[in-house]
Amino acid sequence: RKEPPVGTESEAMPKSNKKGGKNARRGKKQTEGTKRELILKEDGQEYARVEKLLGSGRLEGKCYDGKTRLCIIRGKMLKRIWIRQGDIILLGLREFEDNKADVIHKYSPEEARMLKQKGELPDYAKIQEEGKDASDDDCGFDFDDI
Repeated sequence: RKEPPVGTESEAMPKSNKKGGKNARRGKKQTEGTKRELILKEDGQEYARVEKLLGSGRLEGKCYDGKTRLCIIRGKMLKRIWIRQGDIILLGLREFEDNKADVIHKYSPEEARMLKQKGELPDYAKIQEEGKDASDDDCGFDFDDI
């Protein structure tokens, strides 16, 4: 049996400096640090706060005109933009169904503060902090008693 010459094994298979796997091929878009233009409401649109996530791309939103609406997250936003309870969103109202609306845009906490400063959101609007969940405020238990 003949032995291959020394050094030819490493030359036969060149080492790739690319990363493998499905997640590396897919690529992630990082939009955290970028500033984007503030989108203001127009006719047929309303600001709302997410009250409850219902699943299947739906949520319950409390609009700042006083009504609670069933909101449908549009397909462009599904699995790209994650909406949590307490987020400020922009809704497209339906002319034929007043109790339903479509989610057009989600505002970051920084953008929501800017909307409040400009007077677009009312003074009583609660703006969620970035690292804090809306459900973390008070759990109803006092752990000091346990």
